[in-house]
Amino acid sequence: MATLVIRDLDDDVKARLRVQAAENGRSMEAEARVLLAVAVSGRRPARGLGSYIRDQFAEIGGVDLDIPQRDEPARVTDFSA
Repeated sequence: MATLVIRDLDDDVKARLRVQAAENGRSMEAEARVLLAVAVSGRRPARGLGSYIRDQFAEIGGVDLDIPQRDEPARVTDFSA
């Protein structure tokens, strides 16, 4: 195994790494190893829920809906009453 020394690490980054490591029950060194492994693995970061749902149903295909034309303009609601 190789050793890596990181100099001039911002104090805020170190503090956040310490907190994240504690939340995950790991040492700072173990947390840094995990973060580096994920960063260079080529995996893309998680996306939002909408993107996830779209990807789940992508092979089924979309639906073309007939949207009727409006016969009259949209009404304005009166909240003064």
